[in-house]
Amino acid sequence: MIEVLVVDDDTRVARVNAAYVGKVPGFHIAGEAHTAAEALRLMEALPRLDLVLMDHYLPDETGLAVVQEMRRRGHQTDVIMVTAARDISTVQAAMRQGALQYLVKPFAFAGLRTRLEAYAELRRTLDGGGEAEQSEVDRIFGTLSASSEPDLPKGHSPPTADLVRHALIGARGPLSAQQVAERTGLSRQTAQRYLKLLERTGRATLTLKYGEAGRPEHRYAWVSP
Repeated sequence: MIEVLVVDDDTRVARVNAAYVGKVPGFHIAGEAHTAAEALRLMEALPRLDLVLMDHYLPDETGLAVVQEMRRRGHQTDVIMVTAARDISTVQAAMRQGALQYLVKPFAFAGLRTRLEAYAELRRTLDGGGEAEQSEVDRIFGTLSASSEPDLPKGHSPPTADLVRHALIGARGPLSAQQVAERTGLSRQTAQRYLKLLERTGRATLTLKYGEAGRPEHRYAWVSP
């Protein structure tokens, strides 16, 4: 099992992220921390720790400062940043300090699952030891750039999904399936099918608009990363 420490200042968010981790086979929650001091204390106390899901905005210090202190103390535990911080300077600093992945809040379970599965694949490859040819090196580095989008179900086309996605991203507000169909040239039924998929995977939000007849119209909006 891969032992994971979840670090987030919001206890509710920490519980949700821990529950997400627990749903991915091969991963186990070793602990939760809500401050930098608590995170560092747990790193010293836990008998084994493989991965830290690190928030950046902590009440007593930044997540990246925690990572720096981890390394100073000799902890080589892997880190995936899970944070609302999206400024390029923070992202760049995370890369330079060795964060393997950077997941921007808010995100759905599928986004975290994809990164955890990529991390597990990386661990399996590295645990084999030995020497690596260039092709294997490429494969190792390729696991770190896993897409945040889950694989499309059977019967769904990536180009069609992109059409619907771009329609939502370019809209000034939520769109109905009919409006998406008009913007993309798809049938209303096809647009509705892809919108439901985006909503299920957390990439779009669903709201209801009630008209004069009292029947709700489903409207979708893109969730910005």
